[in-house]
Amino acid sequence: MSAADTAAPAGAPAAAPMDHRHVLRALSGLLIVLFVAMISSTVVSVALPQIIGSLEGTQSQYTWVVTATLLASTASTPIWGKLADLFSKKLLLQISIGIFVVSSVACGFARSTEQLIAFRAVQGLGMGALQVLVQVIIAAMISPKERGRYNGYLGGVMAVATVGGPLLGGFITDASWLGWRWCFFIAVPFTLLASVMLARTLHLVEVRRPDTKVDYLGASLIAAGVSLLLLWVTFVGGDFDWISWQSGLMVGGSVVILGAAVLVEGRVKEPVVPLHVVRRRDPALAIVASLAVGMAMFGGAVFLGQYFQIGRGYSPTEAGLLTIPLMAGVLVSSTVAGRLVSRTGKVKPFIVAGVVVLALGFLGLSFIDHETSLVMVSLGMLGVGVGVGMSMQNLVLVLQNTVPLSEIGAASGAITFFRSLGGTMGVSVLGAVLAHQVSTKITDGLAKLGIDPAASGSGGSTLNVAAMPPQVQDVVRAAYGDATGHIFLISAGIAVIGVIASLFLTPTKLRDSVDL
Repeated sequence: MSAADTAAPAGAPAAAPMDHRHVLRALSGLLIVLFVAMISSTVVSVALPQIIGSLEGTQSQYTWVVTATLLASTASTPIWGKLADLFSKKLLLQISIGIFVVSSVACGFARSTEQLIAFRAVQGLGMGALQVLVQVIIAAMISPKERGRYNGYLGGVMAVATVGGPLLGGFITDASWLGWRWCFFIAVPFTLLASVMLARTLHLVEVRRPDTKVDYLGASLIAAGVSLLLLWVTFVGGDFDWISWQSGLMVGGSVVILGAAVLVEGRVKEPVVPLHVVRRRDPALAIVASLAVGMAMFGGAVFLGQYFQIGRGYSPTEAGLLTIPLMAGVLVSSTVAGRLVSRTGKVKPFIVAGVVVLALGFLGLSFIDHETSLVMVSLGMLGVGVGVGMSMQNLVLVLQNTVPLSEIGAASGAITFFRSLGGTMGVSVLGAVLAHQVSTKITDGLAKLGIDPAASGSGGSTLNVAAMPPQVQDVVRAAYGDATGHIFLISAGIAVIGVIASLFLTPTKLRDSVDL
């Protein structure tokens, strides 16, 4: 344990798992890194209207501040995972921390929306790297069976970051002595602290493989195909119709590019996404279920926060507080389920139960409108939180349990990639459905009052509700509150797919060793 990143020859026995004290010391720095990486994607959500207004940006640029980060993070995730199998995991983590810190400072100093979008794309590269590398390093330190007890900490950090981000962003934005630029600056000191901690506590035995090569062609094709698909999801329904030549060109192009990526991945010696892993029954089912959980993790916090602020009229800080049942559900269930997984060595029962509760939680939220009791809304959020907490990290555990240590990076990167892809597409699709529902309801509501929607200044997409006349405010809030239930009904349907996939998982015991 005294030498960091000690080289070991290829084929050498895997290092013995670290003892509990050393694991906790290294895990503290890893959890800080993961928390900062995840919260950076949520902390700006409630501050975006003020950010874009301050930089004199447009509605299209507003969307791209979010999309640029998601595109870069999602597309680069499998690449970072593969690099972790080829090079020093600790060195890659330090490099990604550097990318993240520099881009965060640059975002804080941005003087135009164009600069902010560019810096956010670079920040997305760092975020994607940090999220997958933390999971890869934990897998390299701890055996699958013992990993369950630590996954509780991991799930708790993800829950607090996902739900606490908007709350922190609202506080920073509302505080006159801080301002929106601190939504980016605040991550820097914590990330630097974590870097120092990891330099002192993270000690891994690295297997050097000098004869391996990085599949740059496959990585480029995957990044291009996924980016084009996400661009289509971002703009369809707004800039052009679902059935149009633009949709055909973008979807068709994405299918062709990703098809070429599959051919390349099936032929190269060191693929970015190992097809022999993805083709196996349990990894494939875990990936399908992760798509549903990804939508819950990303979409739940995004649209619930919007529901409380616009549909119910609460402030950003109050909206963050009202989402505590979601956060508490993830925190408690991930911790309890993680310890039970380590104690029993069984993971399937907890995944199945979690995805079922997730579907029921979304089903409960599908009945909400702008007058629903907050108690009923809280119960639905609690169900979603419990479902995410019991299933999200345990699905990663299923995949990691089936591969040797030499492939753990690519396997973890693959499932994280598909979960992020599902979440990104889910948010985009649900957002498009919500926008259409809101626009229709606002138009109908204003027509009943004898008000011209164009003359009222409400439109279908503005979030500046406070500047509207009282009558128009009521119509807009009711439209957002009533439309939110529709998107959660869609989420419930997608969660059912996760239930079906999890039911077909093989009921196996988790292994006690780090490597196969």
